[in-house]
Amino acid sequence: MKDTTKKYTNSEVTIVWKPNQCMHSGICFKGLPAVFDPRRRPWVIAENASTKEITAQINKCPSGALSYYMNAEENNNIKIEAETIAEVSTNGPLLVYGNIKIKHSDGKEEIKNKVTAFCRCGQSSNKPYCDGTHRKVGFEG
Repeated sequence: MKDTTKKYTNSEVTIVWKPNQCMHSGICFKGLPAVFDPRRRPWVIAENASTKEITAQINKCPSGALSYYMNAEENNNIKIEAETIAEVSTNGPLLVYGNIKIKHSDGKEEIKNKVTAFCRCGQSSNKPYCDGTHRKVGFEG
């Protein structure tokens, strides 16, 4: 699967969306539909809410597919100072909070910050990450 990153910005903040990491929880558009609307193209309009509202909503993203950086900051890969926590979602992914390094079988390494959702159902087309397929296949666990 192609590793795509899309960015949407206003004068203060840039919203970063990685569709391959999205588990389609709907938290973004249910919480801030003026900014996030999957029926619209582009589906993100950063000018439709304050920076504070946008960042608060993005912080609720369970997969980490949505992130942001302040436009005045030079480094957009800011690490979060937090304990690493793994949480098993009922009938869903394994959510890992914190800074982690993922070593893939092909030798590729990635650094993930904030929240990473790992597939538990075995059906994701974006393994090891969750893509929301657990809902389609009726995964229980």
